[in-house]
Amino acid sequence: MIETFSDRRNRPEKTPKYAVLDFDGTVSLIREGWQQIMTPYFTDELYNTPEGRKLPREQVELHCRDFITLLTGKQTIYQCIRLAEEITAFGGTPEDPQTYKDEYVRRLLVKIDDRLKGLENGKVEPETLTVPGTYDLLGMLQKHGVKAYLASGTDEEHVLNEAALLKVNHYFDGRIYGAQREYKTFSKKLVIERIIRENHLSGGELIGFGDGYVEIENVREAGGFAVGVATNEHERRGIDEWKRERLIRAGANVIIPDYRNIGEIEKMLFGEVTYAV
Repeated sequence: MIETFSDRRNRPEKTPKYAVLDFDGTVSLIREGWQQIMTPYFTDELYNTPEGRKLPREQVELHCRDFITLLTGKQTIYQCIRLAEEITAFGGTPEDPQTYKDEYVRRLLVKIDDRLKGLENGKVEPETLTVPGTYDLLGMLQKHGVKAYLASGTDEEHVLNEAALLKVNHYFDGRIYGAQREYKTFSKKLVIERIIRENHLSGGELIGFGDGYVEIENVREAGGFAVGVATNEHERRGIDEWKRERLIRAGANVIIPDYRNIGEIEKMLFGEVTYAV
């Protein structure tokens, strides 16, 4: 089911020619549960400061969750930069933000190691670690001649590897972008601006799919049509209300739970249904 809003366009202004997709939570579920790694880790660091120790741990955790949520969709380093700023504000002496990022990634990779190994040795089917209907969506966009780009806040080397393991990389034909060590050289906004500039587009020819605040805002700012993907990642079915509220606030034109109703999505985007439902 597609959720629409009376104050927003519920279909693209023009026939879509280009699409930008987020990766984690929008295509891939390999990193499902990453918040349960980052939030406790950041909470520990902030709680262990002069001002942090004066507060209930639950209050510090809520504070961390708030800024982690706000920055979801940007490169991970920005959440770590914010952590360092908060530690300073709480009277502590922070590490370099890259140190926090490296430790977070280390912990996350331990959590998802079985998933990666399962995909590598064939014991885990790629479909079980994607948002339901992902292959139908990508095939439908390809059928309509839409050039798809993948833009992720996860490090590019990991995105390239995980996209290959999920067997979605060929849909993007090399147009896969991820976070760089020199983080100022990459952002989803820069990718969108490049697509529009190099292809002489109006924003109305661009569509975006994402589960994070940042990519929805970026697509809307460019004049594109933003589809908020509010998947319940853990159950792979239904709506995650926390995501839904965040995506509405970000300005998503429509909200979907996943891509199972591919015919309905195709009709919304192209005004016709030709792809198998």
